[in-house]
Amino acid sequence: MNLVVPARLGLAANRGQFWLLVLVNAFVGSMVGMERDVLPLVGSRVFGLGSDLAVLSFILTFGLTKAFANLVAGRLADRIGRKPFLIGGWLVAIPIPFLLMFAPSWGWIVLANVLLGINQGLCWSMTVVMKIDLVGPKRRGFAMGLNEFAGYLAVGVAAYVSGAIAQTYGLRPWPFAIGIVAVLAGLVLSLVFVRETHGLARIEAESDAPVGPVAERAEISFASLFARMSWRDRTLSSISQAGLVNNLNDGLVWGILPLYFALSGLSVGRIAILAATYPIAWGCLQLVTGTLSDRIGRKWLIAAGMWLQAFAIVMYLVPAAFWVWFVAAVLLGAGTAMVYPTLLAAIADVVDPHVRATSVGIYRLWRDAGYAVGALVSGLVAHALGEHAAIVVVALLTAISGAVVAVRMRESLGTVAPFRTAAAVKISGNT
Repeated sequence: MNLVVPARLGLAANRGQFWLLVLVNAFVGSMVGMERDVLPLVGSRVFGLGSDLAVLSFILTFGLTKAFANLVAGRLADRIGRKPFLIGGWLVAIPIPFLLMFAPSWGWIVLANVLLGINQGLCWSMTVVMKIDLVGPKRRGFAMGLNEFAGYLAVGVAAYVSGAIAQTYGLRPWPFAIGIVAVLAGLVLSLVFVRETHGLARIEAESDAPVGPVAERAEISFASLFARMSWRDRTLSSISQAGLVNNLNDGLVWGILPLYFALSGLSVGRIAILAATYPIAWGCLQLVTGTLSDRIGRKWLIAAGMWLQAFAIVMYLVPAAFWVWFVAAVLLGAGTAMVYPTLLAAIADVVDPHVRATSVGIYRLWRDAGYAVGALVSGLVAHALGEHAAIVVVALLTAISGAVVAVRMRESLGTVAPFRTAAAVKISGNT
């Protein structure tokens, strides 16, 4: 069923679809959450992996796959629509929980995370773009705050529930049964009830179009847009690098810290609390930070958020201190909440609606490549110098990223978007 959204922009006009997509994204987030505390322990305790880098191989493959799925889905969604990729992401996810529950070797776990990367790249990207389509230009920060709130609150809740199940029933198979429920619910909702929103992006683009002779619009190549997002445009490239470093430090939290906590003598139950606290704080606070960015601007919220993350990561160096680590998790979640929805809203400020999905896909390529970079950096440093050194390196990279935003990025809220001109609003097939 491919119902069409009424041709009106705004949250009030599209609230039913908007809240439905919030719910769908919660199921998307729970697919990642069920892994966050349990899977590193499965690698070390069930499959006997002795190297931090070997354990982190599942994050590396997840990050690379998700990054490229974002890119492909974003580009094609600007041509053929959003809903087919949302449904496709759920179809790819069907085998994931069963592979995690019954995999006979670590290689099958890595395969499950390749599929998880595709699922997240397709489904999460489309819920982001579809919400931006629905709300129009006035409440982007609010929309992104709600989207990321739902996703990361679900990550945290699923992380805690899977850890609690593992504490009682063991590391496998039951903690991953959460995924069966998530896939079934997400697929049914997306297939039957979610409507296509691509037409709303066209309406927004036309409403912003200049009139007269200058309204004739030139094509932009994908390569040119990629270059602007990645290095040529100082605002967009600052956004892309901040996204990459944000997920780089999330790779540390996901992969290294559960092992670090276990070596410090924490039980699986306490590790689950710490693993859940970070995304829950991150998710809930985005309700505030997304709306705040609509009022005070994007740039300094992003820079301050990166610096707060760096400070919180340093707090994990305090030895064997559960409550200090708990506070660190809350502060890390707060810093990430300042950054995550604001980066997406800033992109929507700057790019033309015709190339919105492609631009978000390029950004998410860089952002989710941070998982792979984080797995490599933290894994190699931890293997050579220990977990403490990995924590220090990641904290330094995060602080430097905030400085890059402070120096290079221009405020995007309320500015004339450089892509919203007579040129460069339609992507050509040339690369």
